[in-house]
Amino acid sequence: MRIGILALQGDFVEHEKALARLGVKSVEVRLPQHLEAVDGLIIPGGESTTIGRLAERWHLLEPIRSFAQSGHPLWGTCAGMILMAKRLVNGVPGQPLLSLMDITVVRNAFGRQVDSFETDLTVPALGEPPFPAVFIRAPLIKHVGEEVEILAQLNAETVVAVQQGNLLATAFHPELTEDDRFHRYFAGISEQLAVHNMINRRVSLHLSQRRKDRM
Repeated sequence: MRIGILALQGDFVEHEKALARLGVKSVEVRLPQHLEAVDGLIIPGGESTTIGRLAERWHLLEPIRSFAQSGHPLWGTCAGMILMAKRLVNGVPGQPLLSLMDITVVRNAFGRQVDSFETDLTVPALGEPPFPAVFIRAPLIKHVGEEVEILAQLNAETVVAVQQGNLLATAFHPELTEDDRFHRYFAGISEQLAVHNMINRRVSLHLSQRRKDRM
């Protein structure tokens, strides 16, 4: 199994280090063909407008969109979550989006860089202890669709982590902590798909061989 990390801008190296601690192979994704070698993809934190425009320039938006729509796991952290949202508040005019998750995201919801903070989050999907979440010029999720599962909240009105099937999004930066549980969680989703695809390939090869034997 290999997990891709969109490596156009932002803290993709930190994601690589987190996956390496888990023994998971990673691939830096900069071109559409790089997606062919991975079972899941992480879109890192950084500057969402810059990442979106670079992805547009390198013709990556539609391939990533198709990658996710075909069932491959996709995880966006901070800026990555903004790119995955269908609706954006306080966005830059013309800002490129993947428009995959049925969520409304507020960009820079917590203020400027000096307003960054760290707090412990209760994340039932990860178990105990609470997760140390790092928020840096972070967005928040203002609205979620019916098919979106809320994984973590700062309070009753502030959603900061969600999942919609194979799509995962966090407003904070798990890669900036030594707690690898979110990366382990995403790797588990990706591994399930990798096993499923391997079984399908073997079945297809078996059926193809049987057809040849009958000829």
